[in-house]
Order: sequence, then C-alpha cells, then structure tokens
Amino acid sequence: MYDPKSLQAEEFISHDEILATLDYAEAHKTDLPLVDSIIEKAGQCKGLTHREASVLLACEDGERIQRIYALAEALKKKFYGNRIVIFAPLYLSNYCVNGCTYCPYHQKNKHIARKKLTQEEVAREVIALQDMGHKRLAIEAGEDPVNNPLDYILECIDTIYSIKHKNGAIRRVNVNIAATTVENYRRLKEAGIGTYILFQETYHKASYESLHPTGPKHDYRYHTEAMDRAMQGGIDDVGLGVLFGLELYKYEFAGLLMHAEHLEAVHGVGPHTISVPRIKHADDIDPGAFDNSISDETFAKLCALIRLAVPYTGMIISTRESQQVREKVIRLGVSQVSGASRTSVGGYQQEERPTDTEQFDVSDQRTLDEVVRWLMEMGYIPSFCTACYREGRTGDRFMSLCKSGQIQNCCHPNALMTLKEYLMDYASEPTRAIGEALIQAELQNIPRDNVREICADHLEKIAHGIRDFRF
Repeated sequence: MYDPKSLQAEEFISHDEILATLDYAEAHKTDLPLVDSIIEKAGQCKGLTHREASVLLACEDGERIQRIYALAEALKKKFYGNRIVIFAPLYLSNYCVNGCTYCPYHQKNKHIARKKLTQEEVAREVIALQDMGHKRLAIEAGEDPVNNPLDYILECIDTIYSIKHKNGAIRRVNVNIAATTVENYRRLKEAGIGTYILFQETYHKASYESLHPTGPKHDYRYHTEAMDRAMQGGIDDVGLGVLFGLELYKYEFAGLLMHAEHLEAVHGVGPHTISVPRIKHADDIDPGAFDNSISDETFAKLCALIRLAVPYTGMIISTRESQQVREKVIRLGVSQVSGASRTSVGGYQQEERPTDTEQFDVSDQRTLDEVVRWLMEMGYIPSFCTACYREGRTGDRFMSLCKSGQIQNCCHPNALMTLKEYLMDYASEPTRAIGEALIQAELQNIPRDNVREICADHLEKIAHGIRDFRF
C-alpha cells in the first residue's frame, strides 16, 4: 500500500508504486503532448510528482531533453542565482561495525588502517581547514557505538565550533552519521548542527538488505525512517541522497522523489538538500562489481530532473566527480560543492594527500583557491555563507523565503561578503583580482537599494579587517 503520509518505510517508499511508476513512464515516454504538459508544469515552479518526473526521465526525445536542461538552468538561476555554496567534509573516524559491501570502512576490511581523531587532532584538522578559508563542514564517521558514540560526535562538534584561528572560524557544522533515535537527534540539534544528512544508498529494500548484510545498518526500516525521527527531534533541515550505481537508477530516482514527497506531506517541508553521489573506487571496493553504473549524460539528466521536481531544494555534488562533470551539473541545478576535500581520517593536517584511510577516491583534487577561481571564471559567486542557519531561517522559514524570492536579498549580499572575506584572508593574487571585479559587478544585482548600500558599507569594513557581517 502506497501512502506518502504513512510513517512506515514500506508504505511511503512503496515497491509496488515504484514498479507501477516505471511501467507508466515506459508506456508514456513517447507521448509527447504529455511530456510537454509535464515540462510546462515544471516551468510554473510547481515541482513534479515522482511519476511525472519519471516520465521525463524515460523520455528519449532529443528536443525535449534540451528543453529540460534549459528549464533546469532557468530554475536554478531563479531560486539560487549564480551562487555556489562551498563546504568540506571532515572525517572523524573510520571505525565501523557494519558490513556494507560498497564501502571500505566495512568491518571485515582488515587491511585498512583504522583511526579515530582525538580532540587535539580534531582541532588541528579544523585549523588546517580554516587556513584554506572554509567556513562550513560536513562531519563524517563510521557507525560504531563503542568507538564513535554520540557523546564523541557531540564533543567533536563543540571542539570544531570553539576553534578560532587568525580570521578563521567554522560557522556551520552539518552532520552525516548513522541513523539514530529521536533523543539523539534532539541532542544534535541542541549542539547547534546545521543539516542532518543521511544517504539512503538504495531505496530497493531487497538490494538494501543484500548490500548491508550485517550490522545495525541492515535494518531497512530503521534507516529509511531516520529523517522522520530527526524532524521529530527538532532538526529542521535534513539532506537526502542515494548512491547511484548500486541499483537501477530509474528505481532510485522514483524512490528519492517519493521520500521528498513524504517529508513534505508529513512535516510540511521537504529535504533541505539532495546529494547525488556515484559509486567510486576505494581501497577494496571495485565499482565495476556493481553493474548499475550510469553514464555522465544520464547523470546530468538526473540532476536536471531533480531540479525540476524539487525546485527549491539545494543540490550537492562532491569531489567524487571530475571537474568536467561538476562543471556541467552546476549549470543544471547543483547549488553546493565541496572543495579541496580529503576523505581520509586526519587528512587535512598532512601536506601530502593520504590514501590509507580514504573512504573513496577523489576525482577533483584541486586546491580551494583553484576551485574558487574556477567558479568565478564561469560567472558564479563562491559563497561561504552560513547566515540562514545562524539567523534561524531553516526548515519552512527558509523555504517560504526561497519560494517568495525574498531570499535574494539575503543570500546574494551574504555571498558577496563571505567571498570578500575569503579574498582578503586566503586568496592568491590572481584569484583576488578576479574576485574583486566580480564583487563590484554583482553588487549592482542586489534588488533593494538599501540592502545594496548596506552591503557596500560592509564590504568596505571587511577590507579594513572587520569580519562576519550578515543579513
């Protein structure tokens, strides 16, 4: 039985409904009047149901695919402008009791070096990230109740927020850890986290249980219902994601959108972000062992259709993907990227990139300065903004501002001011020159006169050493 308002995983992610949706999409993929009507609906910023979006995914008409891409680009500009938020992952521990067959942290991997950061090591990692210019982190840890209990995670969060080095400060900590209880989510909220992120990996229950043969993550229902518990625990912003390549992508796409519909139906607000990782090589994991890999072109189409289906939701792409792939999907809907990422425990404080504890191979290995300059050369504003989280604009409050377009009077000037901070404190001379010109040009695009004037004043004060202005 399919029921988006149900709190039972098998009902709001209904296997039969997904199969029926895929059959419907296949049967109607050449119904061009239907395809056109769905594209028209998406153009009205009304979003799409999982079934409507699945029809567009199945459609192979070249002209319609180009219209989908053009609309995705237009919607991205409408709600997110030309801003790209930058973050970095911070791996705290790779101890894990699960048996996930696609992750090198799985318990049976005896030749990977196991490591857990002490609080002193956490501080050194944070200083290294601050010295690059990062202001926003996503912390990661394997699931291990002995080595990585919630108390350890909370202590790390407290350490991260406490470190002030030169002009550096981490202003937002997002958390990507295993599914837990309502009470534990409440404790994470009280610790001041931003978004709680948890990838479903796959929505196909039988595949999920096969891919997670041992450990607490084997429990499909407990894992899939985690976002409901997080919201019950007071966390407004949650981030969804699947690991494309584990199961057939059309199935995963429908399941992902059904999960977003469920959160909207039950809690009145959908996911704050959706991540789109693809399985990559890592230690003893060969992505070729999974026969559901997708091409770059299919990946781009998925990203564009997520933007059409959930136009207000942030989209994240990591350094798993190459510069070329990231460049394409940023245009089609992605609004957040990681930069200068290291996926090993303790990797940032080492001069050479370590590989012995990496969770996956990093395709884009450029420095943060190179990533910032690359974005600006393409006409984007690299943003280190964390203002909405710190001003309480989360959950439905953020979405209402986004839908009304008023977020432009906050996000655009905040992006410029945080970019100015980066340019003053961390950028190379070539990057600073490009950035200063970009700021002056983009300052004129702030809609309200008074906001533009205040922003200009703040930019001048930042140039003279004052930090952390925000709207």
